[in-house]
Amino acid sequence: MISEHDDLRALIRTIPDFPKPGVQFRDITTLLLDGAGFSAAIERIAFRIGEKPDLVAGIEARGFIVAAALAQRLGCGLLLIRKDGKLPGETIAEDYALEYGRDRLAMHVDACAPGARVWLADDLIATGGSALAATRLIRRAGAEVAGASFIIDLPDLGGAGRLKAEGVPVHALIAFEGD
Repeated sequence: MISEHDDLRALIRTIPDFPKPGVQFRDITTLLLDGAGFSAAIERIAFRIGEKPDLVAGIEARGFIVAAALAQRLGCGLLLIRKDGKLPGETIAEDYALEYGRDRLAMHVDACAPGARVWLADDLIATGGSALAATRLIRRAGAEVAGASFIIDLPDLGGAGRLKAEGVPVHALIAFEGD
């Protein structure tokens, strides 16, 4: 069976046993190297977004790439959600669990205005830890998470479902199930 995004799937490299044995790392850097493929991925994500958001939020680090391209395509601002300690100025932060341990994300306290509509964008959703932490940060600022888009979903890890359970509409171009 051919899926509508098999052309993009073919541009994503799988690296076995990274960052630890048993993990199949889905590497979008090979997609990013292909100008037509990267452009198509951003266009396809943008097509699925209804009402234009005020901001697109990207999670460090590969999420910055996806979010910046999407924000430019939609003509809206870019909100950076970084690892704690990387932003100057006053921040708010959230701890989260990830596949391989724990981490903490932060954003500037004045990064988005109360009532702003924010679209979350990242390269991949796995367990959903970073996306849920980003959602909590955006909501703590008084903004609305209008939706979330990913190039890749790893549905067996349940992150998209966790984000949907928090009331966030989720869309991914490609699902890598199993292995």
